[in-house]
Amino acid sequence: MVHQSGDHHDIPSHLRASRTGHWLPTDHRIHVEWLQSHIKSLDAAPHAEPLTPALLEFQHLIESNARIYMFFNAMWDEIPRKPCYRSDPTGAKQIRGYKHMLAVMNRVFGRAPEWTDAAAHVGMVGVPLAAVFDYAMGTPSGHAAFLDPDVNRALKKVLNEWGDFLRSPRSAEVLGGHKTGWFGETATSDLMEVANAPRGTQLKFEDMYVCDPKAKYHGFKSWDDFFTRQVRPEARPVASPDDDSVVANACESKPYHIARDVKLRDKFWIKAQPYSVLDMLAHAPEAEQFADGTIYQAFLSALSYHRWHAPVSGTVRRAFVEDGTYFSEVLVETNGSGNIDVKIDKAGISTAQGYLTALATRAIILFEADNPAIGLMAFIGVGMDEVSTCEITVKEGQKVKKGDQIGMFHFGGSSHCLMFRKGVKMDGFPHLGGTTNVPVRSQVCVVRA
Repeated sequence: MVHQSGDHHDIPSHLRASRTGHWLPTDHRIHVEWLQSHIKSLDAAPHAEPLTPALLEFQHLIESNARIYMFFNAMWDEIPRKPCYRSDPTGAKQIRGYKHMLAVMNRVFGRAPEWTDAAAHVGMVGVPLAAVFDYAMGTPSGHAAFLDPDVNRALKKVLNEWGDFLRSPRSAEVLGGHKTGWFGETATSDLMEVANAPRGTQLKFEDMYVCDPKAKYHGFKSWDDFFTRQVRPEARPVASPDDDSVVANACESKPYHIARDVKLRDKFWIKAQPYSVLDMLAHAPEAEQFADGTIYQAFLSALSYHRWHAPVSGTVRRAFVEDGTYFSEVLVETNGSGNIDVKIDKAGISTAQGYLTALATRAIILFEADNPAIGLMAFIGVGMDEVSTCEITVKEGQKVKKGDQIGMFHFGGSSHCLMFRKGVKMDGFPHLGGTTNVPVRSQVCVVRA
């Protein structure tokens, strides 16, 4: 099964990196090749490219604030000098400091994500900043930096600036049929293998998604237009549309975790990452109703369909986006004493999915289900890395039917949760640890009266 991560070909053990969400490659050689190509191009340029306005503002923040200046210098020095953290044959670090970091970001953000066909036809796609920050954000100084409110405000401006480009016609150039294009042979094959796997179908791209196969770039006007492509209703039918006891899957996603009897507030920052309901719901007044309830979480890869659909029929009671962190991840405890070692979790932010439900930028939608056995329930769309642009497309007070669109993620991989109150009896959740996505709008569980 292809997940753009490289787990479908033989990888030497010392080069294999576990990537729970598959946003970065399993084969570390692909990550290295992708980042090195940008750095070599940057270093070979006769003149430095001027930074974008948002990156200039970010540089000013780093250099004018002693606390942040310390963080962004120390994080690179704290990456261990061990073979598994080396990035090229000489053992040199690929990113050499915050100025080099800004220059690489400047180059990466001047283009849309390409399909990088390398190492047994595996693409490096979706979240370029996750590759730039991969080890640094797992250091103690990186952990502090990416929790800092001033840093996150600056990063939001940087990502918004990039988002403007990804919505522009210029970004559509990566959608061609060439080797690094999204309609090239390898990219399309892998994209459709992921899409067809849940139901064992053999649908073509135009059979699965709303597009015009005869038009340039299949009719998509920008990278973001392609990324947020709509699925054809017949390719993803609604599970038992007239049975309100069947809850539909809100996102095309792989099951990550099911937790019962969750606490109203818990220590979400520890290694076990228990869910903390109050923090997940951004202290919404309804949060106490979900204490001791049930949470189902699943994640989306960069190749997945990224629109959200209503899990139940009912009324939207609350809908808002809560700003949060962009590159914060859990520090790794390695000695069992409760102290934090400098050893970095090479799986990166993808293993921090429980932690991010309380901190990352996220969309929160509360539904009053038509089925009284469900009552109030919550959908939380968790933005991860660059994918912190969460767009809600429904309004408070709006009636929705199960399977209706309610919003979307922009630009990369992400995660989501369904939250149920105490006393709601459910069974039939998908098996954890499967190799394929659960289709969007299909059955995710059944509620018993």
